[in-house]
Amino acid sequence: MKKKVNYFAKKLRSPSALNIMYIPALIFFIVFIFYPFVKGIRISFLEWNGYSQNSQWVGLEKYKNLFTDPDFYTTVKNTFIYGVGSTLLQNVIGLVFALLLDQKLKGNVVVRTVVYLPVMISSIIMGYIWYFFFKYDGGAVNDLISFISADYEPIDWLASGDRSVWIITFVNTLQYLGIAMMIYIAGLQGISKEYYEAASIDGAKGFSVFKNITLPLLMPSITVNIIVNIIGGLKLFDVIMAMTSGGPGYASSSISTMMYQVYFVRMDAGYAAAMGNFMFMMITVISMILLLYLRKKEVEL
Repeated sequence: MKKKVNYFAKKLRSPSALNIMYIPALIFFIVFIFYPFVKGIRISFLEWNGYSQNSQWVGLEKYKNLFTDPDFYTTVKNTFIYGVGSTLLQNVIGLVFALLLDQKLKGNVVVRTVVYLPVMISSIIMGYIWYFFFKYDGGAVNDLISFISADYEPIDWLASGDRSVWIITFVNTLQYLGIAMMIYIAGLQGISKEYYEAASIDGAKGFSVFKNITLPLLMPSITVNIIVNIIGGLKLFDVIMAMTSGGPGYASSSISTMMYQVYFVRMDAGYAAAMGNFMFMMITVISMILLLYLRKKEVEL
């Protein structure tokens, strides 16, 4: 009996058995990722409303429209603000929280839980919660300031596109700050105390220790956080739809939300697909450049 068990165990560990085990994942990838991606490329060359049986081949016309559409330029600018802004804020604030909460302080577990809690809330729900904070009529922010100052005139915080973009960036930062914090805490706990002891013997302390020991040894955590944050920020959708629906007009839209509006409101599936392909290439290129740069930094430091 033992020989049979060993025989089957060896069979399962063989390269051919492992290759067979990849098949379900490969099928899943082809059906739900690769096929829709290829289909989206084809749709981007069509004039199609998204549901009709009739479509017309228009070649590269939809891609030409991308570079002549002022609304699309606005959404690209907003997308970069959401991506870069969220990444910078999440990493800086997340690292500060991690450095504080990595200490043996009373209540640090409670604070970690509170900071991480928004991650567990759906993005669309998070957006609606903050919408009720910033809305003009009965919004918590206006009511609180009116309570403090009787002369205060309520502000429609979400009426201005520029202001809305930064408010949404703040909300997105607040929601995913906990992930950055936890990755940095894990990175800090993986640094051997011997480095700090050696630095202490040499007389180094304070910012010098952080700059020359902590920061270089945190580079793997920084790489993970930056790549995850930039991808999430560049494809931001839920919070925007909940708070402003991309408005007024396309003033606070990202490429994701404009793509939604173009497909379901303007019923231009070809143009929406062209936007989706552009966004895919943009995120891929930016992510790969950052990854290669940060990996190189890890080796150098």
